Amino acid sequence: MSDNWVVQNLENALNTWNQKLTEIWQLITQSPQQFKGGTIWNVIVNIHGAVQAIGLALLVLFFVVGIVKTCGSFAEVRKPEHALKLFIRFAIAKGVVTYGLELMLALFNIVQGLVSTIMTSGGLGAAQQTILPQEIVNAVENSDFWDQIPLWAVTLIGSLFIVILSFIMIMTVYGRFFKLYLYTAIAPVPLSTFAGEPTQHVGKSFIKSYAAVCLEGAIIVLGCIIFSLFAASPPAISPNAAAVTQVWSYVGELIFNMLVLVGAVKMADRIVREMMGL
Repeated sequence: MSDNWVVQNLENALNTWNQKLTEIWQLITQSPQQFKGGTIWNVIVNIHGAVQAIGLALLVLFFVVGIVKTCGSFAEVRKPEHALKLFIRFAIAKGVVTYGLELMLALFNIVQGLVSTIMTSGGLGAAQQTILPQEIVNAVENSDFWDQIPLWAVTLIGSLFIVILSFIMIMTVYGRFFKLYLYTAIAPVPLSTFAGEPTQHVGKSFIKSYAAVCLEGAIIVLGCIIFSLFAASPPAISPNAAAVTQVWSYVGELIFNMLVLVGAVKMADRIVREMMGL
């Protein structure tokens, strides 16, 4: 690390950004069972089991309501083909509620396979480090004391933005796990709506929403890959330009790319929902 105090401002901010990006890269490849050592997952599984009893009770209720609304008379229920259809619907709905946790984990694992494919195809086994170009370091170190005062102001503001954006990024990824746990805990209730034809749209919407949360990981990975490619190509700066101009150009474009990445991550849920027609 450079001994120059202006350079250190930027390097410290970039170190924070790189640490958070590395943490994000590790979290994206984790399953809910692995997150935080699995302590949260064990509690969620217990809650899911308790809610499952309520889901089975609602299953019967939605089934009866479905019969009342879809059948014109009791004579229709006595028809073999109609009775068989109702029985199959009830059996499938009960299976979805009973094995809902396994089905949700299977869907999550499928999406994780997509995330791994994107990582492999992108040629990035780990998060790429954003490094301060040597040209910027030389320009700052070769400037005199009075020129370094505005440089300090520029780097201070830039560093503040970089640190804030890095924390917004990591909070978004943590928020994704929070949503995964919420969906898993309460799953038996919306899944029980498959028992009735008039209410089955609730279960379909739930599954689509859960899939959208899972797919957020793919959007986040894509955003990180694109940012890494942008960051690997710093703006072309004339070596004859003033140090303040060089630093301002570099910091400005870097923050702009970070804002685009954070915006994409923050909008990952909306992007996926639009893709799935939610």
